[in-house]
Amino acid sequence: MQIYSWHKLLILLLLILGAIIVLLPLGIVLITSLASSDVIPGTASTTYTWTNYQEAWQRGKFLLAFTNSTIVALAVTAGQIFTSALAGYALARLKFKGKEAILLLILATLVIPFQLLVIPIFVVLKWGHLINTYWALILPTAANGFGIFLMRQYFVTIPVELEEAAMLDGANRWQILTKIMLPLSRPALVTLFLFTFIGEWNDLFKPLVFTTRPELRTVQLALAEFQEEFTNSWPLLMAAVVIATIPVILLFLLGQRQFIQGIGTTGIKN
Repeated sequence: MQIYSWHKLLILLLLILGAIIVLLPLGIVLITSLASSDVIPGTASTTYTWTNYQEAWQRGKFLLAFTNSTIVALAVTAGQIFTSALAGYALARLKFKGKEAILLLILATLVIPFQLLVIPIFVVLKWGHLINTYWALILPTAANGFGIFLMRQYFVTIPVELEEAAMLDGANRWQILTKIMLPLSRPALVTLFLFTFIGEWNDLFKPLVFTTRPELRTVQLALAEFQEEFTNSWPLLMAAVVIATIPVILLFLLGQRQFIQGIGTTGIKN
């Protein structure tokens, strides 16, 4: 009993140490963002103020950037959830020739970096006159192999008997998907939502390559420009970093329970 208690205490200490290591840089960023810009943060003469956030918000024009990033992230997330749910259900439940080959092909796309595909994607977008539009930021990632695989793995864990009972009651495949499978797959949907939204919110590559119009600036592009302009003003720069990070942190905190459940159950069955 005593050994077990020491074992639990050691694990607790390791977890606390890991939390400190992870949170320490965030704490430094937060303290620096509140420091007055004319002194070194952490010294005895340091004064702290919230005006850095107001100044960073206004000078970085983050309102427009937040609007653009929200539109793009929500649109891409909706596209991935829709395509992943349909393709994942087909691969999990429907029987057709070549299903396993298609699944392997989808998994193979996960090892291809997006940067390798940027030239053909750019050519297609230019051919369709979509460069410098929201579509250039949405369409290239509106479908994703990871989302399809995630939803397929979760659908496999749902008992087939539920679908068979629904079919006996006259339900078709679309009704089964929308009325039974998706409501039961909320952890996987939340997981896919968080992965996709956070990934799009933090994406700098697409806005940098596919857009040049200032009115299409996203949060990460605005943050990069802000960094170039205020390289020597650490409090303002850290305030801008906190501003860009807050929505992601809040979103993860709201969905963390479903996220953990979705990650923990997607690999139970093949």
